[in-house]
Amino acid sequence: MSTPQVNARLPAAAAPPPEVERAVLRALQIAAVLCAVVVVVLVAVHELTRHDDPLKSPQLAALKARLLAEPQNEALKEQIRALDLQLRRRHAWVLAVYRDGAWILAGAAVALVLLGKLWGRWHAELPRPRPRPDAAERYVRATQRARRLAAAVGALALAALGWLSLSARSPVPADPAALEKWLARLQGGAAGETPADLPDPAEYAANWPRFLGPTGNPRVTTLALALKFDLATGAGLRWKTPLAAPGFNSPLIWSNRVFLSGGDASVRRVFAFDLATGRLAWERAVTNVPGSPALPPEVPESTGFAASTMATDGRRVYALFANGDLAAFTLEGAPVWAKNLGAPQNPYGHATSLVTWRDRLLVQYDQAEPEKNLSRLYALEGATGRVLWQKPRPVGASWATPVVFEAAGKTQIGTLGGDFVIAYHVADGAELWRARLLSGEITPSPHFATGRFLGISPGDRLFALRPDGAGDVTKTHLVWESDESVPDITSPVSDDAHVYTVLSHGVVACHDLQTGKLVWEHELGFEVNASPALVGERLYVFGTKGAMAVLEVGPAARELARLDLGEGVFASPALAQGVMVVRTVKTLFCVGPDTAPALEAKRP
Repeated sequence: MSTPQVNARLPAAAAPPPEVERAVLRALQIAAVLCAVVVVVLVAVHELTRHDDPLKSPQLAALKARLLAEPQNEALKEQIRALDLQLRRRHAWVLAVYRDGAWILAGAAVALVLLGKLWGRWHAELPRPRPRPDAAERYVRATQRARRLAAAVGALALAALGWLSLSARSPVPADPAALEKWLARLQGGAAGETPADLPDPAEYAANWPRFLGPTGNPRVTTLALALKFDLATGAGLRWKTPLAAPGFNSPLIWSNRVFLSGGDASVRRVFAFDLATGRLAWERAVTNVPGSPALPPEVPESTGFAASTMATDGRRVYALFANGDLAAFTLEGAPVWAKNLGAPQNPYGHATSLVTWRDRLLVQYDQAEPEKNLSRLYALEGATGRVLWQKPRPVGASWATPVVFEAAGKTQIGTLGGDFVIAYHVADGAELWRARLLSGEITPSPHFATGRFLGISPGDRLFALRPDGAGDVTKTHLVWESDESVPDITSPVSDDAHVYTVLSHGVVACHDLQTGKLVWEHELGFEVNASPALVGERLYVFGTKGAMAVLEVGPAARELARLDLGEGVFASPALAQGVMVVRTVKTLFCVGPDTAPALEAKRP
């Protein structure tokens, strides 16, 4: 009787029919191949697309940059839409591949495991319960093989995990600014907004979107306002509305809405009024702002908590308060975002106004002393509030509002503060040029006219600069300067031939815009804090105790009208949509042409 070999196969279960065994083997092979193919495909797709981000396409960014310079290029807009659609479809396809591949891989893996177990049951090898002479050696060799196999599998697993950790990218950005934008997308924010979504330059120029108007030069040429009206009785006015909160900021006009802000240490608010009727359209309290100080800073009553004029880009309105709270709302009053910039260290309270450019909000945040290095110029994304760039400024506290203008082939941000006039590139905040021409407490705001940058060093000099230099241009680009009739609070206005200034003690002065030479002076006899407005050839000047004067200006001055409003005015008027809107300490009122039909309300 022969002795069977130790490794003879002894089935642990009854063998199935041959055709069933062949079918299971074929299915097992198919499942294994399918797993391998799916893994290869997923790895290949990952490698090919891991650097693709449809939201940060270089081609799309380049086209959008071109659109900034060619906002009316319809073919370019269509190209942007087509590329955006293509990128989104590609991203959707990648997500579908990942999703379907995962399901297929899971199913194939389950089938592979189940079929493998079944095949193993049918073909299990059971050793005879009889020792072999070389059993110890075989055991040692098997143990060594098992250890080597375990080490190889572990090393392979570690390598795979390392590769995944280095190549995989989380959809959650690590950069705080990028994270803020990503969260805004999840919340339905308009972070993907393009220049095509914003108003064109003509619409922007037709409204009053910032302090002193769209260009920073408070002038309109196609409006003839009524000369006489009475605030007490309402005679000659379109409407008047009492104001529910204090504030010294100037009103904005966009379409059929008037915007302004107000408040005190307890609560700060944003208001929207109907331009046709003066009725309150909506008001919103700015509360629960992240980072807002528990105790508001102490500010003088003469400045208050709402001295900064708001700004709008035609899609949102923005408001800044003396405690550092910055908030954005839609034109219909829906909150968009809010943040705190830090309570500014300013002895007279923060009064610099906001400015918009395309889809950006610009904030000049000068404070403290220059040595503390706290002053900043910010560019924020209007849709989300994230900081696109910020630049430190070598100045202390100031109160002038910047101006955006085109010169020397660049879009520049012109600023006044401390000792310096500094211009920055709007794209990235890079400093373009500077001039050391200032001294004292810088309150009057600059503007750009006939190719020249006009600025004021309070009580010291009125000057004009060529804005096409680089570096320090103090001695090379100063066109002219004048030390006659230089204001200390109000900002200038020009008509391309002359520049008009108003001193706080009530003297109106006219300088030649080309030479800076003083042309004439006119005594008003009342105190002025609000910057004047030029309507055609008429200069409107408002006093702090309710007096108002209208002058016909040019080579000579002639006083056309003088009124007593009965309420002081510290805010500059807004001029758009065929009317003038003025804010007094208690009232908001609207003046139109003498014989104009009633305004029709339009949808914002």
